[in-house]
Amino acid sequence: MYMSLCYEHHPNSCQKHVYLLAIRVLAFFVIGVIILVTLFGNLVVIIAITHFKQLHTPTNYLILSLAVADLLVGGVVMPPSMLRSVESCWYLGTLFCKFHTSLDVTLCTASILNLCVISVDRYYAVCHPLLYHSIMTPNATAFMIVVCWTVSAFVGFGMIFLELGILGVEDYYYSNVACEGGCILFLSKTASSVFTMLCFYIPAVIMIGLYLKVFHIAQRQARLIQHGQMKSSQRGTAVGKTEIKATKTLAVIVGVFLLFWSPYFICALIDPYIQHTVPSVLFDFFAWIGYFNSTCNPLVYAFFYSWFRKSLRIILL
Repeated sequence: MYMSLCYEHHPNSCQKHVYLLAIRVLAFFVIGVIILVTLFGNLVVIIAITHFKQLHTPTNYLILSLAVADLLVGGVVMPPSMLRSVESCWYLGTLFCKFHTSLDVTLCTASILNLCVISVDRYYAVCHPLLYHSIMTPNATAFMIVVCWTVSAFVGFGMIFLELGILGVEDYYYSNVACEGGCILFLSKTASSVFTMLCFYIPAVIMIGLYLKVFHIAQRQARLIQHGQMKSSQRGTAVGKTEIKATKTLAVIVGVFLLFWSPYFICALIDPYIQHTVPSVLFDFFAWIGYFNSTCNPLVYAFFYSWFRKSLRIILL
């Protein structure tokens, strides 16, 4: 690897990391496979839930919304990011850079908000099973999905196109950071704190809290049933094995999401407070770890959900 410029004759060109041809070819191949697996896996989830009527449940509609976000990550966000990562320069124009970054933020936010709503769904299914069907109605589920996507689009496109991320530090950004051939998400101290808290840390705390409550209730009921201490009047409110399994599966999805995206959001939070010294290559690497979460979700469904495996067989055969 050696250093060059994205645009040799431009006075304000970004620096370029030139990798060996073999490394670039390997990177394109590996990322290309990841993109294809992401598209195929999430497309199967979307087709299965929309086509088979027995899968039309509130929980699966939320999974469908999550799969749409993951599919868009694989189809819209990953390919341009692949070019930027391997070539270490952005050659697709300033306007498309803004649009791409906006979509990136929107889809990441949509994923975590959908997961947050899924945790609420699991909380009522396990902790308040008698209220579940009256609260998680199809209309209520549709409303929550619309709110998730609307808030996500407002955060993503509003922050980038209204330049809220550089509000208050415009002079520093345009004199020290902005250059031709670059496409990064730059955040001031205020924007970094607000963005990471609203889009990651607060929803993550809510999800973890709800799932801990859910598993506490489920374990307590399991112990009562095991020791025959549950009254006949309480058995009607006991949670079935199917609900428990669905809750465990979705808890794994949440855990994988938090594991894959935590490095990026930790860096995004602390970077402005250490004078933006986190290397861009490290930021890029952590972003790809986050993108890979969209690839893993269908693999988790395939491992835990029999309906996913049956649907896959029917679709392929």
